[in-house]
Amino acid sequence: MKQILLILTLVALSSCDQKSEFFKVNVGEGPKPWNKSTFDDSNDKFSFAVFSDLNGGERDKIFEIAASQLALLRPEFIISVGDLISGDSEDEEILLKEWNSFDKRAAQALAPVFYVGGNHDLTNKTMHDLWAKRYGPQYYYFIYKNILFLVLNTEDYSEKKSAELWQARSEYKLAKKNGDEVKASNMPYTRMPERIFGDIEKEQSDYLIDVIKAHPEVHWTMIFMHKPVWLKEKEPEFLAIEEALSDRPYTLFNGHLHRYSHQTRKERDYIMLGTTGGAQHPKNEMSFDHLTLVTVDKGQPSIVNLRMDGILDKTGRIPLGGESLCFQFSKC
Repeated sequence: MKQILLILTLVALSSCDQKSEFFKVNVGEGPKPWNKSTFDDSNDKFSFAVFSDLNGGERDKIFEIAASQLALLRPEFIISVGDLISGDSEDEEILLKEWNSFDKRAAQALAPVFYVGGNHDLTNKTMHDLWAKRYGPQYYYFIYKNILFLVLNTEDYSEKKSAELWQARSEYKLAKKNGDEVKASNMPYTRMPERIFGDIEKEQSDYLIDVIKAHPEVHWTMIFMHKPVWLKEKEPEFLAIEEALSDRPYTLFNGHLHRYSHQTRKERDYIMLGTTGGAQHPKNEMSFDHLTLVTVDKGQPSIVNLRMDGILDKTGRIPLGGESLCFQFSKC
């Protein structure tokens, strides 16, 4: 028995030594001025950041500051939930300038940025074609340290429906631009469910279900989309995706409505992000600029939201002179 205990003790000490191989200290025997000898690290631990809508009325300098803050936070990678450009055009030259501007600013964040398309990025045929030419697939997946990441496209319509939406949206935007709020509030676009919830086609749903089935071994699944298609009542394609995920843990993130909320659905976290530079609701306290930092360890996520007006550099200030900017309209 003593021999077995000795072996177990040596194994435990060996494990402890491996955990602290980077830690060097010389304080002698006896009590130590710290409370644990193991560190909060592991080989599969990593962090990633999420940013939300910077369009739908982009506010000057906010995303540039966010990119600087992301560079300070140093996540392994960054992922969006869409609305990356203004996109109110069918002119490819205008759209190219907007994408060039976004790409240049996103590159300041150091870590790779994974793109998710929103309604400002994928509304008309020109925008869909340009995305395909420039960035490839509009929905996809990747696996990082045994965590499955699913990226959905909630602007997934037939060509006919896409054209209808673009026409209705253009008319609505024109009325708003002309200051005719009454006319705008009664236009067909305001009554189209796709405006709020988006849509996905069966081809996309089948693809994602096949991916889920092909990777039963992953520890967790992270889902990213722009519009909250999950709020659309009896949406068969997304319900099928949820069913495919019913026997495993997952977390969902979306944007679009520019106000933060958290819901528990099917015993999972469904998180709607606020803004990272997009237009805000002036009276809604949950409409604010923020970044989300997710740390995954032992296959489970720890999620924290960081308000941009609280991420300070080493001088104790918001980067790029951001003190003069408003990060929450309801308090400015």
